Amino acid sequence: MSSFVTVGIRTGIVRPGDDLAGTLIEGIAESDARSFRDGDVLVIAETAVATAEGAVVELASVVPGEEAVRTGERYGMDPRLVEVVTGESDQVVGGIPGFLLCMKGGTLLPNAGIDASNAPPGTVVLLPNDPDASARQIREEVRKRTGARIGVIIADSRTHAMRAGCSGVAIGCSGIAAVIDIRGRSDLFGRTLEVTKQALADNIAS
Repeated sequence: MSSFVTVGIRTGIVRPGDDLAGTLIEGIAESDARSFRDGDVLVIAETAVATAEGAVVELASVVPGEEAVRTGERYGMDPRLVEVVTGESDQVVGGIPGFLLCMKGGTLLPNAGIDASNAPPGTVVLLPNDPDASARQIREEVRKRTGARIGVIIADSRTHAMRAGCSGVAIGCSGIAAVIDIRGRSDLFGRTLEVTKQALADNIAS
C-alpha cells in the first residue's frame, strides 16, 4: 500500500521581489524533511507566489471611478477595492455584501480572486498572472539549486455551494499531472468507468 507524508515549511513573511524558491529551500532545511527529494510535491499558497512576484496593490494609490463608487455603496465595499476587482475581472456577474462575483479565466471567483487576508494593511494581493509559469519557474529553480526533481502546485482556496468552509484547489502546477483520466478502467464490480477523471492536483491542494 502506498502512503505519503505531509511536512510544513515555515518561512518568514514573503515580500515583493523575494527569492521564493530560495526561501523555500532554506525553509525545508529547517523542517523535518531536511531537503527536497525526487518525487516530492511542493504546495505553495497563491498569495505567497503573487506577493513575491510583486502583484500587490496599495489601495491608497487607487482612484475609484464613479461606477466603482456606486457599486461599493451597493455592496458595502471600499470603492478602491471595487476598482481593482473590476479591473482584474473578465466579467462581474453579481455580488453580495462585501464581495463581487466575477468571472476570471473561466472560473467564478469572489472579488476576482483578490485577497486582503495575509496582505499588509492597506494592500490587496492579486492572483499570479500565470500560475502554471510560476510553478514551472519554482520547480526549475529547485532542480537547479538542489538537484531534486519535484512537482509544484500553486494552491488557492474556494468555497462550494451548500458546503460550509473553504477547501484548497490547484490554480497552477508543474511536474505533476493536474488530472488523471481513468476512463476505461474497471470499478470494484468490473463495470467500465466512462466519465471519471481524478482531479489529482486539486486533491493534493486540499
